[in-house]
Amino acid sequence: MKLKIPFYYHILLFLGLFLTFYLWDIGVSNRKLESVFSIMYFFFNSGFLLSIFIVYLLNFYTFCDWFLNKKRMLWYFLSVPVSLLIFAGVRYFLQEVVVFEITGIHNYGEETRKIGYYIRDNFFFGLPSVILSALNYLFWQFQDANKQNQELLLENKKAQLQMLKSQVSPHFLFNTLNSFYSQLILKDDKMASDILVLSDLLRYVITETEKDEVLLSNEIQFVQNYIHLQQKRFEDQLCLDFEIEGNYATEKILSSALIHFIENVFKHAKLNNPDEKAIISIQIKGDFLELSTFNYNVGGENYSSTGIGFENLTKRLEYTYKDQFILEKIAENNTFKTYLKIPLKK
Repeated sequence: MKLKIPFYYHILLFLGLFLTFYLWDIGVSNRKLESVFSIMYFFFNSGFLLSIFIVYLLNFYTFCDWFLNKKRMLWYFLSVPVSLLIFAGVRYFLQEVVVFEITGIHNYGEETRKIGYYIRDNFFFGLPSVILSALNYLFWQFQDANKQNQELLLENKKAQLQMLKSQVSPHFLFNTLNSFYSQLILKDDKMASDILVLSDLLRYVITETEKDEVLLSNEIQFVQNYIHLQQKRFEDQLCLDFEIEGNYATEKILSSALIHFIENVFKHAKLNNPDEKAIISIQIKGDFLELSTFNYNVGGENYSSTGIGFENLTKRLEYTYKDQFILEKIAENNTFKTYLKIPLKK
């Protein structure tokens, strides 16, 4: 996930650095004011800082994003010489070509402008741009992760509060269903079986959804129970193809990661037309789970968002799986498709 950082922050940072250079030369290096505020000093100092700024941005938005963001530290360290080589080239162009055309003076002498020496020397001067961009990137990454963590904790607290408010009613209903099941088991096996499914469904909602992770087998069982009860609602005329492929045993996934998509199908889909069947497919392939849904929309409704629930689920997926998941939704004409791919935890 890419960091969202206002670009003006980088500009302000380097304006501050530009001012620091002047103050350093005046207060520490004891340079004369007429020298520090001369046009010549301004051009060469600007060329040097602009070179640092360009490589800083390049490193921040490319190498840091490609490697540091994905914890590929070896690849990042291998990219450092590339950044330093680019710095040497940019500085040479700005100071020894552009500034020379304006002032007629080179910053480096004739011998030190030779490519070998110039590159070696500027590997040292370019290092601050690489270090500054890496540290800055890691700082913003930490801030972003901390912000996401705080948001997730807040959402969990809200969910727990809501659950506490509603807990009396579900528990009462759960116990009542168990009582009905006991009374019906000897009279109507089919009805008793359906009540047991509803009881298991309720038990899962009460005990499992508050957890961060759940067993994949429990989540799939919940989905199967949910669809079973929906079939009863449609009097066994539900036009839905539901399939599960692959093996699973002790794998874990984010709790309630699947049910959102299943509920969405039953909320928006045409489910009583054999020619416009909805499709729900769950496939376990190696260390990944893939969920696909397809449905025709009721009344030709064309929607591109699945609401607040979808946004909350996306945040939870980003926090749990970082950039290791794929989530897609496609609305075309009067159809809607979703696709989710997430890694399974052993």
